[in-house]
Amino acid sequence: MNADIALMIPTETSTRRSLLEMDLAQLGDFMQELKEPRFRARQIWEWIYKRYVADFDAMTNLPKALRAKLAEIATVSPLQPIAQVVSKDRDTLKTLFQLPDGQTIEAVLMLYDQRRTLCISSQVGCAMGCVFCATAQGGLARNLTAGEIVAQVLYFARYLADPSLPPDTDVERPTHVTNIVLMGMGEPLHNYNNVWSALRRLTDPEAFGLGARHITLSTVGLVPMIDRMADEGLQIGLAVSLHAPNDELRTQLTPINKAYSVDELLAAVRRYVAKTNRRVTFEYALMAGVNDSPELAQEMAHKLQGILCHVNLIPLNPIPDSPFQPTSDEETERFAQILRDAGIPTTVRLRRGIEINAGCGQLRRAMTASGNGRRGQKGRSMGSD
Repeated sequence: MNADIALMIPTETSTRRSLLEMDLAQLGDFMQELKEPRFRARQIWEWIYKRYVADFDAMTNLPKALRAKLAEIATVSPLQPIAQVVSKDRDTLKTLFQLPDGQTIEAVLMLYDQRRTLCISSQVGCAMGCVFCATAQGGLARNLTAGEIVAQVLYFARYLADPSLPPDTDVERPTHVTNIVLMGMGEPLHNYNNVWSALRRLTDPEAFGLGARHITLSTVGLVPMIDRMADEGLQIGLAVSLHAPNDELRTQLTPINKAYSVDELLAAVRRYVAKTNRRVTFEYALMAGVNDSPELAQEMAHKLQGILCHVNLIPLNPIPDSPFQPTSDEETERFAQILRDAGIPTTVRLRRGIEINAGCGQLRRAMTASGNGRRGQKGRSMGSD
């Protein structure tokens, strides 16, 4: 498969019960509603979270009558893939999903030598209004449920585990998910309860069981939620989308800065580090002629002194016809070297999937523009991890 969009015909949506919205106890209650013993819940749980099975017929240790009943009234996944695209290098796979209410979201699988990283969404759209972001252009439609967040991970876990599933990518299967980043559509801390419910399911050894240190949550800077996250007890990584070191410029780029200034945000990060002893990543999307000057690099280096942190410079995935375009490689390296010379650990994020709209929200936006997606939906532009 090349970088062309592959369209899929979604199956008819319904009001069937989504098992991903249930914890194990609730699934046990559901079994009792069906006049089944509670231990059936554990069997189904293991099929879903350990074997990544989404088809009730494949759950062979369940009675045939129960499998038929579940197929009639329940569903494992609320997601229907409606478009997929693979990068020319065959190392990035992006999928556009339709939700039961017809809304659409994106998720991306990025393949590295050792890592199999998923970039997943937390909302349909976004309310943060970042001016360079494809998702923000359409505003916020709604939060994703915990089950809809988990379903994105299970979809790609199923793909990685089964060599027979299309499309073909540059990875030898079977393999497994190694890392998850919440850097897709939406602001994760704006959907706090559902996101953390999903994270606990994804890290629970009795469920999906991925180590918390292999998951990173990215926020544009909701200060109260950063403080709340510090008390969660899970070693989820925190990434803060900074994009500018001063209030004047950051407010222009990320309107949330009107509510929480750069200094307030950095104070929250310092509190987070002091409480968790965990290093924070600052993401900085470099835009030519906007936030990439040596003076801004020096100002940023000064602001970050003394914070246990790492800076990830992001070559912007541009939106067509946008005034915000990526900084040149030469200017990117100059910005990075200024930070390094000041003692700030800095890397430049590897660009992935530019030709397939891999920045979050971009495939959704392209599908809408071409008439293949839901009308009126647009989708945040980020680089790939």
